[in-house]
Amino acid sequence: MKSRIDPVTVEVVRNLLMSIAEETNTVIIKSAYSTNIKERRDNSAAVMDADGNVVVQVESSLPMLLAALLFTARSVREKFKLEDIHPGDMFIANDPYNGGGNHLPDIAIVAPVFCEDKLIGWIGNIAHHSDVGGKVPGSTSGDAISLFQEGIRIPVVKICEKGKISEGVMELLLNNTRVREERKGDLTAQISANLIGVQKMQSAYEKYGDTLLECMAEMLNYTERLMKNTISHIPDGTYSFVDYVDGCGDAYPNPINIQVKITVLGNKMTLDFTGTHSQIEAPINIPYPALMAAILFSLKALIGPDLSTNIGVFRALEIVAPLGSIVNPQDPAPVGLLIDATQRVPDVIFGALASIMPERILSASNGACTTCVFFGQTPEQKDKYFICHEAIAGGSGASHYYDGLNAVQVYMTNTSNMPIEATEFEFPAIMVNKYILRKDSGGAGEYRGGCGILREYLVLSEGVSVNCFGDRQKFHPWGLEGGLDGASGAFYHIDGETKKETQLSHKTTGLHLKKGDIIRVLTPGAGGMGNPMDRPKEKVIADVLEQKISIEAAEKLYGIHVDEVETI
Repeated sequence: MKSRIDPVTVEVVRNLLMSIAEETNTVIIKSAYSTNIKERRDNSAAVMDADGNVVVQVESSLPMLLAALLFTARSVREKFKLEDIHPGDMFIANDPYNGGGNHLPDIAIVAPVFCEDKLIGWIGNIAHHSDVGGKVPGSTSGDAISLFQEGIRIPVVKICEKGKISEGVMELLLNNTRVREERKGDLTAQISANLIGVQKMQSAYEKYGDTLLECMAEMLNYTERLMKNTISHIPDGTYSFVDYVDGCGDAYPNPINIQVKITVLGNKMTLDFTGTHSQIEAPINIPYPALMAAILFSLKALIGPDLSTNIGVFRALEIVAPLGSIVNPQDPAPVGLLIDATQRVPDVIFGALASIMPERILSASNGACTTCVFFGQTPEQKDKYFICHEAIAGGSGASHYYDGLNAVQVYMTNTSNMPIEATEFEFPAIMVNKYILRKDSGGAGEYRGGCGILREYLVLSEGVSVNCFGDRQKFHPWGLEGGLDGASGAFYHIDGETKKETQLSHKTTGLHLKKGDIIRVLTPGAGGMGNPMDRPKEKVIADVLEQKISIEAAEKLYGIHVDEVETI
């Protein structure tokens, strides 16, 4: 049968669906209780077809959050018969092994969209919740050895049935968090957002009818064709790369490798992760849905913004991820800090293809999700917990054309900067003492790597503890073509009384702090591109004046002497 759609209609519908996803996502941000969502915007939304396949996802959100949305609605279709799915139903899940989640704090809620009795698609959203139980406040711990220590596991179940919230399911969830009212507010925001998305999808179907569904199918087909066309222009061959995760404390001192062998043959690409480290009893395992999200992000970054973020990407790919490896662990391996290891997946893909796609590849970015989670009792209300979750940006890698960006989230993370005013207003037990770019943290090169951040927190009351999680504190972000590596990251505890500085583990869990103590965070920079001696003198001088590099680095790395640099 000849298709009734044309490219113009498909593009109009694509933008309409994207606007629906964006409006759904905005409702969550405007309605949520937690700073993690309303300020950092650690959430996402997507539109899916009737089979649960992602068609469009909010472009400005976290690629990491795509993982659950790739699988949750599809898991509903597998678990529930169509006659058991009704208008007004919504389904909730967070389990990476039963429903396709990331880690347990990322809770996905999906809603079927019906027009009369016809299922035409799904609206889905996901948000990172500050606490879902587990052994420590904030749920994620650096020393978990099992998923059961990381919070409540939610398989695919109904959170709403025929338009009414399931009070039993809601009560079960709220009884498994330390911040009950915040969780209730955030879950309600997610449910409310889906209601808006469903209404908008129904209006779109009323306007376009089955043409809407044909356009959704064509969007997946177009993504597949675009992927295959791009792959066909890559020289046939096999390309490999290996990089390393810092580990998870003293129990795992040896390098933990993530490696890929990419084979290109015609318009097909195979990504084989055989040889990657086996899963470990530490929370840096990467569940398979998260691996798929990282691959999708990496290829979209290489191919360009025209590539839609949908399941069509995988039709041109074969993914080999051995079961029991760190990139495809078995239940109940812990996954709470998967983001740190997942950041290495784009690094190995970019590294493997650097020699054949140099115009698209950056040097290694900061490659971490440097995080501090402060928790304790509120100074005014001793019976209530506060949980302050901060993810701090770093440098992005240099390209063949530009310096890397300073102080940005990279790869799988894309959360907004937490305004200092919001942190101090919401959490009066801590104060941001210092917040500046890290001098000399960007790798030297003809094009300099982006700088990381130095951020200090001053503790203002007793009874506060902190978790500090990061990566790229042992293995530096690498430079390319003569560019130097970027600086690694670090955490420090400064005693408020003695002023003694102690470097902390990159997986510090539950460190008790006293009033007056300081936590200093140094985030990684990024790798440089090209020989530093080829960098124009005026750019080096500008970097010195802007305090991105020191006079000593200008002399040693770039050959620019002190008498050539103007005083500030």
